[in-house]
Amino acid sequence: GVQPELLIVDPPRPGLHKNVIRTILKSAPEKVVYISCNPTTQARDIGLLCHQYRIQLVQPVDMFPQTYHIENIVILNRA
Repeated sequence: GVQPELLIVDPPRPGLHKNVIRTILKSAPEKVVYISCNPTTQARDIGLLCHQYRIQLVQPVDMFPQTYHIENIVILNRA
């Protein structure tokens, strides 16, 4: 199959399903942009990807001022 260069994921609050993580690792895109509304599940998922990927950038975005909600963007590069 064709190896993707870029994958953008923006899962719901529970994070990526384990099958999606397996698919990401199997397809091995060069770069993954992971947008999340839940930094806790994002950190868990990145922990599962970190043996194959390295963090290039972490950028929180306050889209909901005066609330505790943030969006967090992480760019990962294949190691």
